[in-house]
Amino acid sequence: LATIPLQNYFRLYSKLAGMTGTAETEAPELASIYNLEVVVVPTNRPLIRLDQPDLVYKTEKAKFKAVVEDVKERHSRNQPVLLGTVSIERSEIIASLLEKEGIRHEVLNAKHHAREAEIIAQAGRPGAVTVATNMAGRGVDIMLGGNPEGMAKVELKRRGVEPDDPSYGELAKKLTEEFARQIETDRQTVLDAGGLYVIGTERHESRRIDNQLRGRSGRQGDPGESRFYLSLEDELMRRFQGEWVSSFMERLKLPDDQPIEAKMVSKAIERAQRQVESQNFEIRKNVLKYDEVMNRQREVVYNWRRSILEGTAGEDLVGDWIADVVAATVEAEFSDEIPKSEWDWDALKQELEQLYPTKIDVSKFEGSYDIDDVIDFAVDEALVRYEEREQELGTDVMRRVERSVMLSVIDNKWQEHLAEMDYLRAGIGLRAMGQRDPLSEYQREGYEMFSEMVTSVKRDAVRYLFHVQLAQPQTQPKRVEAAPAGSMAKPKQAKSDKVGRNEPCPCGSGKKYKRCHGAS
Repeated sequence: LATIPLQNYFRLYSKLAGMTGTAETEAPELASIYNLEVVVVPTNRPLIRLDQPDLVYKTEKAKFKAVVEDVKERHSRNQPVLLGTVSIERSEIIASLLEKEGIRHEVLNAKHHAREAEIIAQAGRPGAVTVATNMAGRGVDIMLGGNPEGMAKVELKRRGVEPDDPSYGELAKKLTEEFARQIETDRQTVLDAGGLYVIGTERHESRRIDNQLRGRSGRQGDPGESRFYLSLEDELMRRFQGEWVSSFMERLKLPDDQPIEAKMVSKAIERAQRQVESQNFEIRKNVLKYDEVMNRQREVVYNWRRSILEGTAGEDLVGDWIADVVAATVEAEFSDEIPKSEWDWDALKQELEQLYPTKIDVSKFEGSYDIDDVIDFAVDEALVRYEEREQELGTDVMRRVERSVMLSVIDNKWQEHLAEMDYLRAGIGLRAMGQRDPLSEYQREGYEMFSEMVTSVKRDAVRYLFHVQLAQPQTQPKRVEAAPAGSMAKPKQAKSDKVGRNEPCPCGSGKKYKRCHGAS
């Protein structure tokens, strides 16, 4: 029933603002699409995290082996380590390698999201090793030494104490104080070891994701360190700079397990990321250009629905639609370019009767007249018939009928239109082979399809409103009870079969008897 890209969804709001630690790399896109300026706020405390240069290996196997060796060395001196991976599969591979080395670790990904709070609470403990996908646990403050409140919750859960237990609050407070004292010593141990060490096992297409991973270390002036381990088999390297780096390594005659650590390689990788970001931005911008066609159509349909649902202009909308549909019907049959003697009044009457009961014919017009006079007569007649229809059903009932019919027709036609526009969008790119601009073709054909949908919505709604029949409520048959023994049943007087002129017609049409079978 509704489709909208995120960009246009956000732009429906009258005001936009956002706050994130990694918006600077996306500043051009935010300015282009949302007209938002990115302002970099200085950190509360100086950033002392050490961001090491990337290490590039020939194979993924050699890369993972080096990662595990690095983790083992850091773990031996009680430094907490956070390993970032690009997917669940990669996190599982790293976890299995750590398990073979006997290194105790936790895995934080979509499979273990239920334990996320517990894992994050422990991620800053001395010697803790946490493997996380890039999307898991972002923005969470990993406290060096541990999180006393989180650790207290974990301990209460282990003891089987539920939050609705009367003693839960008191126990939680007591445990939090105990863990806070313990953490003071552990925090100093972690600080002496160098703070949280973040390892990235692969570069993401977006620098924002890499910055979010790095940003988990060195918060609020704490020490920290980060490094990315890459291989020529990584997706980003294969797509862009793999061949160049590979030939560079070949010239240096480096073995598979010997990495290269050079600024020129890191710059080449950053250029590849910029290239991917630029491509993705162009894709999003292109989607937005095509959706501008749908966006204007969306506004028309949503304004219809809003006015009907809020009851602000439903009645006026019906009047406008009746006038539009009747006028279009007359114009389809008659034309000032055709002599009046050739106008087919029977065909016009037949078409109009599909909309409302009409008595239009040539005898209604005398002297000089044109197609505008016919349209005015037909529209006035249709509006009078609609007023009579409202009097028959009652104003309140008519408003409910209008709301139900119009919403139903709009929703059904809009769903069909969305499917047709998706079909058009899927194949419009082929127009370029015929030296035609796909976007211009999409705009032109999309407008034509929407015009046809609007015409169909109005015609169907008007036809249903004139011809809809309201079902009469069925009366429940009365229960017949047996007369007491020995009593005489009193004969009931038969009711008259005569129907009052203002009563509903027995045929079930919904009309009054005098306007239906009583008319004859």
